[in-house]
Amino acid sequence: MNAYVTTRVALRALSRNKLRSGLTALGLIIGVGAVVTLVGIGNGAKAQIEARVASLGQNVLQIKAGSVTKSAVRQGTETAVSLSMEDAEAIRREIPGVTAVSPEVKTKLQAVSAFRNWKAGVYGESPEYFRIRQWPLSAGDYFTDQEMRIGATVAVIGSVAAQELFGEENAVGESFRLQSIPFRVIGVLESKGETAAGDDQDDSIIIPITTAMQRLIGRKKVHVGLRRINVQAATPEVMPEMELQIGRLLRQRHGIEINDKDEETEDFKIKSQLELAEVATQSARTMTLLLAGIASVSLIVGGIGIMNIMLVSVTERTREIGLRLAMGAYPRDIRRQFLVEAITLSCMGGLIGIGAGLGAARWVATVQAWPSVVSVDSILLAFLFSAAVGIFFGFYPARKASLLDPIEALRYE
Repeated sequence: MNAYVTTRVALRALSRNKLRSGLTALGLIIGVGAVVTLVGIGNGAKAQIEARVASLGQNVLQIKAGSVTKSAVRQGTETAVSLSMEDAEAIRREIPGVTAVSPEVKTKLQAVSAFRNWKAGVYGESPEYFRIRQWPLSAGDYFTDQEMRIGATVAVIGSVAAQELFGEENAVGESFRLQSIPFRVIGVLESKGETAAGDDQDDSIIIPITTAMQRLIGRKKVHVGLRRINVQAATPEVMPEMELQIGRLLRQRHGIEINDKDEETEDFKIKSQLELAEVATQSARTMTLLLAGIASVSLIVGGIGIMNIMLVSVTERTREIGLRLAMGAYPRDIRRQFLVEAITLSCMGGLIGIGAGLGAARWVATVQAWPSVVSVDSILLAFLFSAAVGIFFGFYPARKASLLDPIEALRYE
């Protein structure tokens, strides 16, 4: 019996019990749909995290101030005054491959406009900061090196800060006060959303670092240290070596043993964007694998359902199998017929499940506003897995049917 005839016989057998065939395939429909949907949700979360890390800029190293200890209590990263403007200039001057450097200070202050007020993060930066972060403007312009040198009271603000301080009005050219010092808005940044850590980047006011240190933070502190230094490398390939060179330079400048890399000794931390991306996406990757694993259980359960139904089918059709064997059918023909039935059920369930999964993923993305990215790889993997389930769980019933003794099968009641 050729493959075409075997397939026709198998499909005819399935069509005789449409409801049972449909219910059998339902387990795989649910399993494949769950795999496609959950993997899409996991990939969407991963893509969102990667986009947030990418919002830091390209090829960025962040050098953070270390921890300060007060009354035997360590205050955490960025609380020490270990980094200085001289450190930033030394990095710019002595480390090859550096394309931009922006020293940074940060505080949180109440900003007061003509009719509104809002507490926002105030960042002191150099003009290179916007190039490092690749942060375009929606209106106005950036502050210049000249304005930084003279400590001008100008500001570039995020979209959230602009909305809270000036409402729907054009913020460019408007004024607001920080600690009774008037600042003029010269630019409004495009929205970037949250960072991987959950901080709202758009709720920020960015001013020249000299202005921040001399007129805001420096008015209350005798020693003003940098919060961090943002460094941009020419290419991703030079970042690991650059990280080592910056570490050696800062240990030398801070009087730390060159070969001493003990975290208790170093008063700074260097974080590579590559490292940040890996850490940020690790949890999303783990979640995706976990969701795929949970959904795969549904596929296995569906496969067990196929095996169960096929065993029932073998029992119900024992006399039919015996008659076919008595009329000259080979055991391989019987085995092929039942395998075709099992694979047809699984593939049908896989195709319908893929459609259901795509629809569910789109519904989650549209209605629930949850990112969902369904890749071709996940669709192919789910379909192939469903076909493999049909082969694996259909083989035993098919083999059992092919091994029936024709005489005993014909006498079966």
